[in-house]
Amino acid sequence: MDVSLIVLWLPLALLLVAVWYALRWVRMRRGGGVSVALRWRPDDSREGWHLGIGRYEGEEFVWYRVWSLRLKPDRVYRRENLEIADRRDPEGYESYAVPAGSKVLRCDLGSGNPIEIAMGPGALTGFLSWLESAPPGRRVHWG
Repeated sequence: MDVSLIVLWLPLALLLVAVWYALRWVRMRRGGGVSVALRWRPDDSREGWHLGIGRYEGEEFVWYRVWSLRLKPDRVYRRENLEIADRRDPEGYESYAVPAGSKVLRCDLGSGNPIEIAMGPGALTGFLSWLESAPPGRRVHWG
């Protein structure tokens, strides 16, 4: 392949990727998305925080990784399976890895696999309201 063709097509490909990210970001935010950091193996010291956008879709909390090309959510959590086990402030390096002013919620999923969700005050209020608005007969645990 000719080098001049690579030089011509590479900027175009980078521009297309940038436009894709921008459109994906706008689509996620427009649908009521909030900035959320997620850690799905909190007991593994090597597992870090992943930034993303969380949205409420009926009975599900869906999470999209910020730096991904996927259109579908990276993680989906059903409201009936989420149980708050603990609430804390970010510790050490975490305050740099999660949204500003975040609280960290440790949630049990019913399967013995905990996750940690970090979100700012506004997003936290929305998340707790969404959990509380569960259908009648469902208990909400606050840990």
